[in-house]
Amino acid sequence: MTADVSPPVRPATLEDVAAVAGVSRATVSRVINGATTVDPALRRVVEAAVATTGYVPNRAARSLVTRRTDSIALVVSERERRLVPEPFIGRMFSDPHFGRVVAGLMDVLRPAGIQMVLMLSDDETSRNQLLSYLRQGHVDGVVLISSHADDPLPALLHDTRLPAVLAGRPHNPSPLTYVEADQRAGARMAADHLAALGRRSIGTIAGPQDMPAGQVRLTGFLDALEQHGIGDVVTAEGGFTQAGGAAAMRQLLRERPDLDAVFIASDLMAQGALPVLLRAGRDVPGDVAVVGFDDSTAAVACDPPLTTVRQPVEEMAAEMARLLLKQIGSPADGRAPSVVFHPTLVRRESA
Repeated sequence: MTADVSPPVRPATLEDVAAVAGVSRATVSRVINGATTVDPALRRVVEAAVATTGYVPNRAARSLVTRRTDSIALVVSERERRLVPEPFIGRMFSDPHFGRVVAGLMDVLRPAGIQMVLMLSDDETSRNQLLSYLRQGHVDGVVLISSHADDPLPALLHDTRLPAVLAGRPHNPSPLTYVEADQRAGARMAADHLAALGRRSIGTIAGPQDMPAGQVRLTGFLDALEQHGIGDVVTAEGGFTQAGGAAAMRQLLRERPDLDAVFIASDLMAQGALPVLLRAGRDVPGDVAVVGFDDSTAAVACDPPLTTVRQPVEEMAAEMARLLLKQIGSPADGRAPSVVFHPTLVRRESA
């Protein structure tokens, strides 16, 4: 056996790329650092030379030039001391909605070479740690998922002057850009559908009423039913969890045994509520028509498959990523305009 004494392969340098492309080192540097003043044809020549040489930019050195980290933070802010049995992180990863948000963000961030850092904030200590991290310049921008109406984080995030986009319209007026689905319109679709089916003894399982989405879906549904002449609607809160949906369904059946329709403000709650109806001997949709909200994987996992209001979560998350990258790339243009997506009703077997 003989030792391999061949010299190590030297990493390609800017000078190597410049020699292959037939341009100056400064031109190569401008292309790699994303300068917009380089002629497109020349840019293509340099990019081909980068591929030929296998040059890998020094991210630390590049950050000194561009003042960017090529990373963004996905911040999930949860209300302190919410009275549910699951820990915060467990609830987050068990909710199909969160996975859809991550998938939509990565569809845009990955091709752009942007890394995503997940950060959680559920009490004052974690919130202070988060703000310290952001102020130290570790990321170029933030996508914020904020779950409750009185969350101070949107205002605190605005004070950092970092580019930021909110997932959902904030409860309080904010200069931050947001992306959301029209929650009220979606709830109205559910009400119109149940009324058109001739259902009159109607209940609803609402989301938490300290959350803007929970509030708007409930008020939008009740207001729409009132226009159909249906005002006596029994309501229970389900906490946007499967266990909460089951408990709320039991409450509705106790209060309204003749229930013939239910709007459930999330598919995950519906997944918990449907077995309660079936165990109570109520056929779905024969005895009780059920409409959910989200059109997540939970909707098709239900038995029977759930009629639901679809909000295009992946498309919304992708738009959040695009808006954030636009703010990062053009800070002089200020905050991008907010975007509202339109929901649709997806009809399956439950109503």
